[in-house]
Amino acid sequence: MNAQHLKNTFKKLFNAEPILVRSPGRINIIGEHTDYNEGFVMPAAINKAIYVAISKRDDQEIHLFSESYQEFDISSVNDLKPSKNSWANYILGVADQFKERGYKLGGFNFYIDGDVPLGAGLSSSAAVECATGFALDQLFSLSVPKMDLALIAQKAEQTFAGVNCGIMDQFASVFGKKDHAIMLDCRSMKHIYIPLKLDGYKLLLLNTNVKHALSDSAYNKRRQQCEQGVSWIKAHHPHVKSLRDVDLNMLEEFVKPKDAEVYTKCRYVVEEISRLLNAAEQLKNGNLASLGKLMFETHEGLSAAYEVSCKELDFLVDAVKPLDYVLGARMMGGGFGGCTINIVKEENIPALIEELATKYQMQFGLKLDAYTVQTDNGTSLFS
Repeated sequence: MNAQHLKNTFKKLFNAEPILVRSPGRINIIGEHTDYNEGFVMPAAINKAIYVAISKRDDQEIHLFSESYQEFDISSVNDLKPSKNSWANYILGVADQFKERGYKLGGFNFYIDGDVPLGAGLSSSAAVECATGFALDQLFSLSVPKMDLALIAQKAEQTFAGVNCGIMDQFASVFGKKDHAIMLDCRSMKHIYIPLKLDGYKLLLLNTNVKHALSDSAYNKRRQQCEQGVSWIKAHHPHVKSLRDVDLNMLEEFVKPKDAEVYTKCRYVVEEISRLLNAAEQLKNGNLASLGKLMFETHEGLSAAYEVSCKELDFLVDAVKPLDYVLGARMMGGGFGGCTINIVKEENIPALIEELATKYQMQFGLKLDAYTVQTDNGTSLFS
């Protein structure tokens, strides 16, 4: 994205000089469906981002323009409510959260563009929210702490966009660091940076281009099943607050006799938390091959035990499993569509994409999109 092009477009629309901000999308290396169980996640910000330009107005109006939708959305700082334009709600929700926390805002002009693929599970919405928060912070000199920016962004998504999301996406967008993944403790919000040295390998995302309607209902059901398992154990172990505190013996004793399906779902989460801790150790030692093996194990768990995969995702993981130049692969995100994340030897990537795209088209009649991504820094000014 070219800063001068952003400035020129903004000037044409609003006849003003803007502040420019970029906020990255994210991937999650390992640790899926662990966030709402107070476990750990391991996201990384990527070099695909949302870009915004912003300037003050002389009145209390908010004038938004989306490059993707080619439309304006106009509202007022004094009367913030969700818009009929769903894209605008990720921005207005953030402004609303600033006001809720007592920050003083005036009217502003706002232009948004980006190259985070929509609907691929790379958290374009979190990038929009974090870019908005940082831009408002800079424009009105508010000095909002970084952690608060992530929390404001999360709350905006829950209130104006109506998505009951965890903190991982917004956290990764704000706190990302080039050549590192973030090991985030979803209970304490403490984080450490883990070196992610790829040495001749690259991260390849393969987008199924499907989003099955099951995703929301299944996500809510999984949350309920995890909570149910915890409540059964808590009756015997009062210190247990979430699956983070649970071990496999507890599941065997208190959950398995009551409900085999709840047991299977809870076991996946407990095992995934353990896998992530193992993955962090492997990465600290530069052991990429071991990380890859753990990613394959995660996919198996998500597909067979947690049951949030789909035939398109399974097809893509199964297709790369036998290849010695692919260290690991798994579905990434909530499930039922979106991307697989793969660690692939750099020189083999073009041929692999070509071969898989043909097979995928033949199997499902769908186009396979592929993106190589690199880790990048979090939300910042852009020039």
